[in-house]
Amino acid sequence: MSLTKQSNAADLARAIGIDVAAKHADSVDRESRFPAEAVAAIKKDRLLSLLIPKDLGGAGAPFAEAAEVCCALAQSCASTGMIYAMHQIKTSSLVSHGQQSPWHREFMQRIAAEQLLLASATTEAGIGGDLRNSICAVQTTGDQFTLEKMATVISYGKYADAILVTARKNADAPHSDQVMVAVTKDQYKLEQIGDWDTLGMRGTCSEGFKLICAGPAEQIFPKPFAEIAAQSMLASSHLLWTSVWYGIAADAISRAQAFVRAEARKRPGSPPPGALRLAEAISLLQAVRSNVIAGLEHFALAQQSEDELMSMGFAVAMNNVKVNVSQAVVQIINHALLICGIHGYKNNTPFSVGRHLRDAHSAALMISNDRILGNSSNLLLIHKHDISLLR
Repeated sequence: MSLTKQSNAADLARAIGIDVAAKHADSVDRESRFPAEAVAAIKKDRLLSLLIPKDLGGAGAPFAEAAEVCCALAQSCASTGMIYAMHQIKTSSLVSHGQQSPWHREFMQRIAAEQLLLASATTEAGIGGDLRNSICAVQTTGDQFTLEKMATVISYGKYADAILVTARKNADAPHSDQVMVAVTKDQYKLEQIGDWDTLGMRGTCSEGFKLICAGPAEQIFPKPFAEIAAQSMLASSHLLWTSVWYGIAADAISRAQAFVRAEARKRPGSPPPGALRLAEAISLLQAVRSNVIAGLEHFALAQQSEDELMSMGFAVAMNNVKVNVSQAVVQIINHALLICGIHGYKNNTPFSVGRHLRDAHSAALMISNDRILGNSSNLLLIHKHDISLLR
């Protein structure tokens, strides 16, 4: 099956999740390996070009559909869902800011035709996780550029077909005066500088690399990275990440509900001990779902106005979605663990949620909630928080 008028992206993703990703999720986690089987299925069904405009060979789907795919994949394998989310975050920036550039339009056609997997190199040694600052700089000579970056993390870097890299626009530019460059696999070399042996999200294979690349200067995005980050990357990152986290929590609660139902069948007429806690957990899960949906709707409205995308209020709202969801999912999955008890604590049972809990703990660290709250607190010093119920 492939993405056509007769098929739905979320249905395809659910089928990939059940038929492929779920079967390999435990080994992906245990071996800290790339979910090659699931990604191959995603490519086969042409889901990598979901957001690429139709005139460039993609599906031209709304952003919310990508969020639904992230959620569906994450219910089977969090690493697969996160890899898909990271790819679509980069694609969203490309679609939003590359359509006026002939090279970037042709690149989008390649993504659709060849189902290229995009990775991101925004973090760098020496900047403390602040993606809005760079030490490395693009060196331009004539119509060519070169760039070297000590990237502390490039998720699935070894397996990507292209990487979008941030750097200072030239050697004399301040650290915050950045550009973004798209480079294809034949244009860069990766020298590994760090490993990836982590608590969770092990299949994202987010090692560190020294990235060495060169190519035509036309591959540099026309817009400054500050505008790309504010107008597309901020919202797309927070909303697709939270869609993944919701998917992880939703599957954990599905397992907890199955456990409670099994217990109820054993003792007809007597409510299982975990029934009340299940009701509480589902209430929390519904609040997370509402938070993500509200964020998606806010983003869709904001995309109609560049001023709104650049506004402090929009940035604070997107930050709040990320922080709130990242905190809530751990609490929800912990409820599922308590409901399932030893059956949830043990690996390789139908009710195991250990992998879910470990994966969910990454949420507060991508980007650190402390950094995000710090940014929001600075914005709120000069921006009046909206206290109305309806816009």
